Amino acid sequence: MVAAMLALAGCGVGGFSLDKADVDHSIVTSSVAPAQSATGVDITVDQTTIRNAVTSADIEELAGKPLAWANPETGARGAITQLAQSKQGGRICRSFEGSRESFDGVSMFTGQACMAGPDDWHIESFKQL
Repeated sequence: MVAAMLALAGCGVGGFSLDKADVDHSIVTSSVAPAQSATGVDITVDQTTIRNAVTSADIEELAGKPLAWANPETGARGAITQLAQSKQGGRICRSFEGSRESFDGVSMFTGQACMAGPDDWHIESFKQL
């Protein structure tokens, strides 16, 4: 037992100091390709999900409450916070603001969807803020 204690004590005599620590340059790693940004395909697919949520919502029932949306295909989700309906040039349009949460971060957006025909809505504008 005494021999073991002496051996352990010998290891601690020199002490540990960060001044003596040095960077190990022998370790080499490979690089990882950067993730695709939200301006790619994912946001286009999410726009379709957002359009469907905006155009199928009952504005009177929402009464200013946020409208949640989620896209299981991209893993993104968010909430529409400002949803308003108006008539522009004989067409019904819905303007909206909202958020998008995804693996690449959180972003805010604004947009407008207008009816192009019976039960046919198109995104007229969509802009990330």
